[in-house]
Amino acid sequence: MIPKSHPRYESLLLRDKMVKASKEGYLADSALIAHGRGEAFDYLIGEKTTYPAKRAMYVAVAAMLLSDNPVISVNGNATALACDEIIELANSIGAKIEINLFYRTDERVKIITELYKNHGFDNILGSLDDDIEYLQDIKNQRATASKTGIYSADTILIPLEDGDRAEILKKSGKRIITIDLNPLSRTSKMSNISIMDNIVRAIPFMTKIAEDLKTQDKQMLKEMIYDFDNEENLKESLEQIRIKE
Repeated sequence: MIPKSHPRYESLLLRDKMVKASKEGYLADSALIAHGRGEAFDYLIGEKTTYPAKRAMYVAVAAMLLSDNPVISVNGNATALACDEIIELANSIGAKIEINLFYRTDERVKIITELYKNHGFDNILGSLDDDIEYLQDIKNQRATASKTGIYSADTILIPLEDGDRAEILKKSGKRIITIDLNPLSRTSKMSNISIMDNIVRAIPFMTKIAEDLKTQDKQMLKEMIYDFDNEENLKESLEQIRIKE
């Protein structure tokens, strides 16, 4: 039991979720390393959502609301940290959820599929019985793509991703959104819209944004996307990182 009085209470709760997911068999061992790397960047921005991140989130939600086939791609880390929140966002913006794993095994896919179903999201894509295509330019198991999901999607949210897949998906003509605490990562640089924030803060905030933007004129949403400069926003995001004394 982690005492709420502990100064690192929230962080320790997230670590505990990751350890639990690892023991349950759906999180790869290296995922714990990735989480630690993200935690370090979060610490450097004060563990709070910055203005550039908020701006990117508004544009990201606008893009997904205007999309014909938006998809949220999930791996073990995203599922362990924000399963319920991802489902809520998907329902709010009418997006599909698809499992995509670097270390893909039938057992991991099965566990994650059941997790989403147990949390109320039945139509999970990328499952063992889904109609799967393969993206030829990706030379690892992340090449899988559901025929009705990522393979035919026009906009894809890829939180906690790897850069090679982000680049290839973008080159295929899809709009790519990422949530990545490292603004220098290949994923952040290759995506169309990069959100430098912790997924546990970003996803719930994006759901709130969706409830607001759904009432707005579509032309306004198009202008938000048109006016957004991801490279410039990443530069501003990098400026948010400060070494605390």
